[in-house]
Amino acid sequence: MTNEADLEFTRIDKALILAAWDLLELCKTKGLTVVTAESCTGGLVAAALTDAPGASTVVQGGFVTYSNEAKQTSLEVPADMLATYGAVSERVARAMAEGALKVSLADISVSITGIAGPEGGSPDKPVGLVHFAAARRDGRVIHREKRFGDIGRGHVRRASAMEAIALLAEIANG
Repeated sequence: MTNEADLEFTRIDKALILAAWDLLELCKTKGLTVVTAESCTGGLVAAALTDAPGASTVVQGGFVTYSNEAKQTSLEVPADMLATYGAVSERVARAMAEGALKVSLADISVSITGIAGPEGGSPDKPVGLVHFAAARRDGRVIHREKRFGDIGRGHVRRASAMEAIALLAEIANG
């Protein structure tokens, strides 16, 4: 169960909104559209991006693929990849980002898959481990792994959303 203090960080806060608005302006300037593929953030990135008026000129859509089955059916992540590497892995993060581009009209994508906690961690994949990938239609893909630690579910989710927006800005800038 999430504790009450952790709930404060589950919400979209001012810093997250400002980061999203900056990304939207960057994408508008570069003529890029965005799609998200989220697991542990549960749509937090898409919610932050769509908070801005006029976001529809940049945001094509978002996928919340919390289960392995959703990753397979919505983003075409191969079942054998999930079985071999697990949902929280570099390969799956890359496949999610590439899959989101494949099934959308967007120019760039971001994916987030991790273990927000408080349960679900293991020695190899502890609570706070999150994999990110951003992809462009030209085939470029950036991967990033973060180990936020067991800082609380809301903190992991918010930090992950901020990282995902930063990664989108990075791939948007080429």
